[in-house]
Amino acid sequence: MQAVAVVDEITDVFRSAGARGYVHARLVDDAGVEVGLDADTPVVTASVFKVPVLLELTRQAAAGQLDLTDRVRVPASRRTTGPTGLSVMLDDVEVSWRDLAFFMMSVSDNTATDVVMERVGVDNIAATLASLGLKETAVDQDCAALLAELATDLGIDLESEEPVAFTDLDPAKVAAARALNAAHTNRTTPREMTELLSLIWADRAGPADACAEARRIMALQVWPHRLSSGFPDGVAVAGKTGTLPGIRNEVGVVAYPDGGRYAVAVFTVADSLASQQPAIDAAIGRAARLAVDALRSA
Repeated sequence: MQAVAVVDEITDVFRSAGARGYVHARLVDDAGVEVGLDADTPVVTASVFKVPVLLELTRQAAAGQLDLTDRVRVPASRRTTGPTGLSVMLDDVEVSWRDLAFFMMSVSDNTATDVVMERVGVDNIAATLASLGLKETAVDQDCAALLAELATDLGIDLESEEPVAFTDLDPAKVAAARALNAAHTNRTTPREMTELLSLIWADRAGPADACAEARRIMALQVWPHRLSSGFPDGVAVAGKTGTLPGIRNEVGVVAYPDGGRYAVAVFTVADSLASQQPAIDAAIGRAARLAVDALRSA
């Protein structure tokens, strides 16, 4: 059943915020109860691709292929550009695989992500996605490769101490950038992301231990300004954001005290390339709340 009355309202939320939105929300335990706005359109994941990376890590741990408590030394010379976590640390770091996954998901640490991806393997991530029937979801690049492409295509230096003024860039260059085009970068659809989340929350994306660990780590994300901004105290949100120039996303599972669980995926493309987009951040939470309220009343 498609709750259709709310779709126009969600569309207006994004229009008022200066963005185009792509949304899918569903009951975790029933794919037939859903709300969708261009839910089958391919979208750029940005850091949302770290959800499949996390799942692959926990699946391999459950299979005995790695121990999440093993220590990993990440030297200062091994850094991927990014604003958080190990990416901005200046000294050698030693941490467990489990805590690397925490950094990857809680603060979207690019260095932690790339170290984890080197360990689990891009081909294994692809095989897992295929085994789950997620044909439109691809994780072809780590953060370093994605950002290198972006810097090349836009003619910018992402490692400069001076922040990049994306609003000053040639719009034609931005439109042609591979990292901002779902045909050429890590991608998914809103519907496939809610399917993946539902499989994780229902212990069907892998062994129960693997799914439980993925859920635990996703619940530790620190960003409150997008998905969770739409929900009151007492409603738990476990999610993952994604951000690139002009792109602001978040996917997650919203759990109510009465036991209701709703998988939500919201992807946006902004009208502006401004680095700060509080209206769009808030719109993600508002759209998610409208979708979940519609599901709860359906």
